[in-house]
Amino acid sequence: MKNRNAIVTGATSGIGLGIAQALAAQGCNLMIGGFAPAGVPERLCREIAEEFGVKVIYSGADLSKPAETRGLAAQALEAFGNIDILVNDAGLQYVAPIVDFPDEKWELLQAVLLDAPFHLTKAVLPGMLERKWGRIVNVSSVMGMIAAPHKPAYVAAKHGLAGLTKSVALEVAEHGITCNAIMPATVLTNVILSQLPNQAKVLGCTEEEAMDRVFTQNMPTHRLIDPWEIGATAVFLCSEGAKSITGVLLPVDGGYTAR
Repeated sequence: MKNRNAIVTGATSGIGLGIAQALAAQGCNLMIGGFAPAGVPERLCREIAEEFGVKVIYSGADLSKPAETRGLAAQALEAFGNIDILVNDAGLQYVAPIVDFPDEKWELLQAVLLDAPFHLTKAVLPGMLERKWGRIVNVSSVMGMIAAPHKPAYVAAKHGLAGLTKSVALEVAEHGITCNAIMPATVLTNVILSQLPNQAKVLGCTEEEAMDRVFTQNMPTHRLIDPWEIGATAVFLCSEGAKSITGVLLPVDGGYTAR
């Protein structure tokens, strides 16, 4: 994948950063998108570029706004000339019973989790079709296969992303382009780690016990997934070895959905 050009959204931390680093390690130039404190995106671009010898640029586009989403794609195309790989990872969550679920939160989650992947896919596909090569990887969730209460917007959007993945895969299958979705269970990120002290306090236990009771007891492997594992999966799906894998919803879940 040396000298391939990739867009990775949600890449300033967590899963997206793991995927960006994994692609850079294979020689891909990157546009990383996402929100982060001032100075963090620039530092990440510099560190990834220096470590792997690739070009890395940043977009702070707000993916809840279609015009900014299309602008991100235009910026990447202007910088690199073409986009070979698109990874839609940007995400957010909101939890509430459906009767109390704010309309604006529903609309926000649909915009970021489902509409933005549509707009970005639409923007990069013409070039992929012209060159007869492309890889689209949508980072969904096990919640795109099953469901949970109090997460109506997230579950609906992730199920929608699964459908978009399959539809795009069928449409471009004859043109050297694949489109797949990774369906992770809970991944070990700073967001999860930051919750542990409060969870332990509420449950009256240690942080290690809280980790098991809240996050890992339903995982057959009894451990959370490391972001680098998702990165390695994305790299495989972008490789020539996966050129016949398309339209797949691939669980990376420690056996969670096998029950």
